[in-house]
Amino acid sequence: MISPAELFETMRKKIKREWKLAFLTAFFIGLAVHMPVMLSDIPNHDGLGSLYFDQNMITSGRWFLMIACGFSSFYSIPWVIGLLGMFFLGLAAAALTELLELKKTWAIVAVSGLLVTFPALASVFAYIFTMDGYMLALLLSVLAVLFTKKRKLGFLPGAVCLALSLGTYQAYLSFAMLLAVYSILLLAMEEGEIKDKIRKALNYLYMGILGVGLYYMILQVLLKLQGKVLADYQNINGMASGMALTGIFGTVKEMYMDFFGFSLKGNVLFNNWLSLCACVILTLSVIVVAVLLAGKRKWWKNLWFFAIMVVTVALLPLATNVILLISPGVNYHLLMRYQWVLFLICMTAFVSRYADEFPEKGIFPEWAALFAAFVLVFFYGITDNIGYSNLQKRYEKTYAYCVRLLDRIEQTEGYYQGIPIAMVGVVGDREFPGTDITLPVTSGMTGLNGDVLLYTGENYRIFIQNYLGATLNILPPEAMEEMYNNEEYVAMDCFPGENSIRIIDGIMYIKTENINH
Repeated sequence: MISPAELFETMRKKIKREWKLAFLTAFFIGLAVHMPVMLSDIPNHDGLGSLYFDQNMITSGRWFLMIACGFSSFYSIPWVIGLLGMFFLGLAAAALTELLELKKTWAIVAVSGLLVTFPALASVFAYIFTMDGYMLALLLSVLAVLFTKKRKLGFLPGAVCLALSLGTYQAYLSFAMLLAVYSILLLAMEEGEIKDKIRKALNYLYMGILGVGLYYMILQVLLKLQGKVLADYQNINGMASGMALTGIFGTVKEMYMDFFGFSLKGNVLFNNWLSLCACVILTLSVIVVAVLLAGKRKWWKNLWFFAIMVVTVALLPLATNVILLISPGVNYHLLMRYQWVLFLICMTAFVSRYADEFPEKGIFPEWAALFAAFVLVFFYGITDNIGYSNLQKRYEKTYAYCVRLLDRIEQTEGYYQGIPIAMVGVVGDREFPGTDITLPVTSGMTGLNGDVLLYTGENYRIFIQNYLGATLNILPPEAMEEMYNNEEYVAMDCFPGENSIRIIDGIMYIKTENINH
């Protein structure tokens, strides 16, 4: 048996320099950008109900989430969860470095920086209570493709990784698919026998089919064991059957329209002229290197190459938006769009890999790609922190609002501890006009934009209990179905109006939004 010192020394020698650089870059840039939210306790509306949450999301198809989030306990402790998330992201960056075969320091730093600053990650941080589990799912999706590429019969462990990733968060299926498409594209570009290339490309298909099949089989077994069925949240109970609603052609059309709509107008890939220029420069650098390669390798003589290019370009929007194929009615928010960062990452990796084949002409596109990638990393970090700043302000506004509301509740004649309270959570936008000044930047950042954290009566109950130390007996939504048609309720003012809180037949009615007008 070897000693611990010998084990660590062996591990040190086997860990490549590129892996270390990628891990440390991702970890420390991630800390620098996301530490404000890691050192704070600023939940969003979902976080209010997840200060302690066992993560049993089997009815949403996330049968592995409880284990993935269990390492940090089920309490919402941002610093610990954030550190674990950064650790998993660091490993994902190292895995990407190996998968994309990055050797140059600037490319490794750029790719790792893009991975940990892309605004979709900031949206994940807004849901801090599940962030570490989601980052483990991301790591598993990268490993699924890496094992398939690097090992003989690697599609078998790759399928297991993919199943675990899907069992944690299904949205990262697109991450694995895009990496697989890119790997197949590079395979087609290299020299070699066609039969050998087809055999290697089919391994990615085997990994995907086996992984999805294993995920679905385990899901059905666990649902049976727990006596549960899939919920209708995000149309998860209609997996793969939703296409019948619009037809296959309508679904595919929607996937393409959403892809280009989000890419060009989503206010995430770029939200100012500098980040837009950086995206354009990075794209142009790829085009220049691709044209040089096509001339050197005489691809223009090979019709098969052009066929592969056309098919690949056509598949990219479908692979990116595969969630819409599985569940067309999904609310496709930013947490599900992390895969867009792969376009920037793969473009950077492509230029880094092939620019050296042109000692003179390749220097300019390589410098252009380096400049563009680092500009994007910088501005994505700025965007993330603008979102965190607004999240902090949302909390402060909610706190101030609830202090005023609680004081009015307790001063209302007839109030007693435990009185039934009927209310909703939306804050009236006429009585309290919007004050979010970050919308030009954060409009597409789910969980980080807006003014307050309150959307349901349960939000009020939890916030007032955990942040103000008072317990209110707020009735569940089903107990208030007829409330809106009650004449006395309709006649009430909206808070903070004088007549916004009334006790009628032993129930305290609180009107927060004047929805009847």
